[in-house]
Amino acid sequence: MRIPKKSDFKLLVMRILYGLFLLLCIHVQCFAQTNSAHSAKAIASEKKYIDSVNDVAYDTYLKTPDSARNMAERMLLLSETIKYPEGIARSYSNIGVIYWSQSYYPIALFYYNTALQNVPKNNSLLLSEIYSNLGRVYAELGNYKLSIENLKKSQVLAGSDKLHLGEAFAEESFTYVKMHNYAKAIETASMSLQLDKTVGEVMGAAIDYSRLGDIYYAEKDYKKALAYYDTSYRQSITLKMSRLRAAMYLEYANINNDQHNYNKAMDYAKKGIALYDSIGNMSGLSKTYKAMIVSLEANNDLKHALYYERQYNHIEDSLNAVDKLRSTQLIQNYFALNERINRLDLAEKRNKDNQQKIKFQHSFINILLISLILVIAALTVMLYFYEQKRKLSRKLQQQNQLIEAQAANLEMVNGLKDKMFAVIGHDLRTPMANLINISSMFESEDLSPNEVQMLMKDITPVIRGAELTLSNLLDWAGSHIKGRNVQMTNVDMHEIGELIEQTFDHFLKQKGLTFVNDIKPGEMAYADANHVKVIFRNLMSNAVKFTESGGSITLYTREKGDRVVVCVKDTGRGMTTDEIDRLFYLTTHFSAYGTKGEKGTGLGLILCRELVELNGGKLTVSAAPGEGSKFCVDLPLVK
Repeated sequence: MRIPKKSDFKLLVMRILYGLFLLLCIHVQCFAQTNSAHSAKAIASEKKYIDSVNDVAYDTYLKTPDSARNMAERMLLLSETIKYPEGIARSYSNIGVIYWSQSYYPIALFYYNTALQNVPKNNSLLLSEIYSNLGRVYAELGNYKLSIENLKKSQVLAGSDKLHLGEAFAEESFTYVKMHNYAKAIETASMSLQLDKTVGEVMGAAIDYSRLGDIYYAEKDYKKALAYYDTSYRQSITLKMSRLRAAMYLEYANINNDQHNYNKAMDYAKKGIALYDSIGNMSGLSKTYKAMIVSLEANNDLKHALYYERQYNHIEDSLNAVDKLRSTQLIQNYFALNERINRLDLAEKRNKDNQQKIKFQHSFINILLISLILVIAALTVMLYFYEQKRKLSRKLQQQNQLIEAQAANLEMVNGLKDKMFAVIGHDLRTPMANLINISSMFESEDLSPNEVQMLMKDITPVIRGAELTLSNLLDWAGSHIKGRNVQMTNVDMHEIGELIEQTFDHFLKQKGLTFVNDIKPGEMAYADANHVKVIFRNLMSNAVKFTESGGSITLYTREKGDRVVVCVKDTGRGMTTDEIDRLFYLTTHFSAYGTKGEKGTGLGLILCRELVELNGGKLTVSAAPGEGSKFCVDLPLVK
């Protein structure tokens, strides 16, 4: 019997997963067909579109009412399709506003009440707007009680929104004018004007001025009426409100007729007739003709009065004919809109039936999917344990390899330890023994003070070398035990050169060596200052050690792009290529005696290399036997 391989097991799992993927695709496709045609993002976009079109319909209903009504009806159907309550309410409200502007008050009342049924309760501003419109319609129909009640509701819902409050107070003022309660009318109109000024609603303010003029005209206070009409007239010119300006011409004509200034009244009436005719406002044109007839009859100009009487009768007949035609069209539009909404409801009902059918299909597919998922889960668990077994085997193998590597590394570390102890025992024992011998001979008075002084001068380089050896050993061991803590800063290399010169001044004089610090003041590198001192202390010590009397040591720099290269060059004995290759490795490093018998461990250059690399630099060396040596440190330039 053949044992299944890992590849056979994976192939089986992949085939099952592929089958599951195909079923998922079928399931998603079915779900996509039954889901709404609109994603959340698309619905949000359509809501934004509905709101913007409704805004356009509201802004244009006075100029093009038929076009505005068509826009509102289209947005109503679209809102019904995506179930957008604010859009439905706003569309119904806009249709009501359009019919109100055409004086179809009962129809407007029907659409406003339908809008109220669809407004979400938390949309207080839209509710305030609709209640304000209802108040105006009830005022037009003479039901002043209901008008005031709806306008009070509008004010409560408006809250602190000054724009909606201003609209509600403006409509309340209109109602009080109809009730001949001019004191309340003036009070509410003034409140509306103040609110419109506060929010910068200049068009509303212009209408408020006109309303106040109407109130004072009704009270026969022509002086105040003219003052408010004048302000409204000026604003109508500034705001290019032709309809309001024409209305002001009509009011000027009426006031002058009341004051028997018939010639002046005719001048205003002519301007009003021309303007109303240009904007196609037949109702305003009819009222202005009436004012003109009054002026002409008062001046006994019966010929022209008869002419304008004919024009007036012609417009009234046209308005009656248009009104009848619009009434018929209104009924047709109403039933057409209801039919379209009913078709939407029917389509929605069919869609729900289809969704119920496909929901059953989804349930069946879900059962199949759950069964397959359970099978896949079992196979996945088996595959998981199989993989865990293989990982454990690999981990054990890696641990064995690590143990072997650690054993080899331990053997190498033991060798390094033995070498370090040998170096310390050899290089530190001799200086200490010499000091002990000199001290013993001095105590036994075998040496005179002058002889001790001469011996001390001779042994000082050896002791200094031992001190440097001990310092390097401590630095090197510390870096391998604790790690290095690098504190990068800006280092003045000229000052480092001066410090090195002061440190080695005695040795330079003792061996008769010349030291040249060729680094310019302010030549900076970006490195750890303590590391830099250790590096150049070791490089300088090597240069002094291997340079004959009368030689020279030079410290200089050169820039290389964004780097600075600092070099220690001597005229000493130099090195062979083989010696250079062995300098920087613990297993091959060596130590040679200096020109006066100085001895070291050879660890100084290894320590230098580690510190240079730790500071993001590079240590290089060039030398030749008898031609001296040059050690260069490549460091980042100052930041």
